[in-house]
Amino acid sequence: MKNKDQIARIAPILFGFFIMGFCDVVGIASTNVKADFGLSDTMSNMIPVSLFTMFLFFSIPTGILMNHIGRKKTVLLSNAITVIAMFLPLVEYNFATCLVAFALLGIANTMLQVSLNPLLN
Repeated sequence: MKNKDQIARIAPILFGFFIMGFCDVVGIASTNVKADFGLSDTMSNMIPVSLFTMFLFFSIPTGILMNHIGRKKTVLLSNAITVIAMFLPLVEYNFATCLVAFALLGIANTMLQVSLNPLLN
């Protein structure tokens, strides 16, 4: 019984680190989006910029949100935003939705990294 309880406690944390890996999709996706829409190098590099600037702008607000609603709820919210971000290009596939999807993915990963690391203590 104790082993199942330990697995139940650590499984969401491991899932969080799995979700953090979705940021690695940006390298492959930017190449594919560039080919699909015939973009220049400058325009295709807007995809990683949209993702990584979210780390800059949302780190401190995520800490404030985490203190307000709690760490676990912040992790769950970040997982929900990740799911939305990954399905958004399936609904409408154009350059604008790709930028929005990767911006949401950046927000979700920022939230996850800010709120998941204190849970490891």
